[in-house]
Amino acid sequence: MRTSSLRRYALSCGSALLIAFAAAPAHAQFGGIVYDPTNYSQNVLTAARTLEQINNQIKSLQNEAESLINDAKNLASLPTSSLAELQSQVRQTQQLLGNAQRIAYSVQSIDQAFTSRYRGAPMSATDKALVDNARARWEDTVAGFEDALKVQAGVVGNIEGSRDAMNRIVGSSQSASGALQAAQAGNQLLALQARQLADLTAVVAAQGRAQALEASQRAAAQDQAREQLRRFLAPGTGYRPTPAQMFHR
Repeated sequence: MRTSSLRRYALSCGSALLIAFAAAPAHAQFGGIVYDPTNYSQNVLTAARTLEQINNQIKSLQNEAESLINDAKNLASLPTSSLAELQSQVRQTQQLLGNAQRIAYSVQSIDQAFTSRYRGAPMSATDKALVDNARARWEDTVAGFEDALKVQAGVVGNIEGSRDAMNRIVGSSQSASGALQAAQAGNQLLALQARQLADLTAVVAAQGRAQALEASQRAAAQDQAREQLRRFLAPGTGYRPTPAQMFHR
């Protein structure tokens, strides 16, 4: 009875071991270390995925660093500026206009000058007053042409400064490292064009002033000539011939 019971117990234990062995994954043992190929493949796959994530993070950081570098370049200011020089040239032209002789670039000054010596010769004026007004108008015309020549000379003198400023601005634009520097270079070129337009406006104004004064002088001279002719031909007060002695006896 005991022998048969032991046999049945051994058979049952052996069957259980076989089932457990069949259900367990394949493995090998080398020098006391158990090698599980399934677990190893899973570990390798996990490590590969982790390495891929790390590489993606590195690439993302590199892209962000490049973006920050580009942003820094785009926000960098232009190292050179020609604004002060251009403003100085504009002030010089303004000073030449401000130094206008006789009749200034002022509505009040023009109104006073034309009221006193350009708007017709008054009938009550003396001959001396007519002569004085004629001379004053001539001096106005001469001063106007002189002022125009001075403004033209100042504008011509600014040409060299324009060339130097243009060279610097274009050079800065071509070597601009970012959007801000390129925009600032463009703004300085626009400032240069604005200064050149200001010079052109000054020349046109000075030349027009001189021509207007000359035309006004001619018109006033014609009116004064009519008044002088009227006085010459006026009965009773006009020309009276008197005997003249050319030779002494």
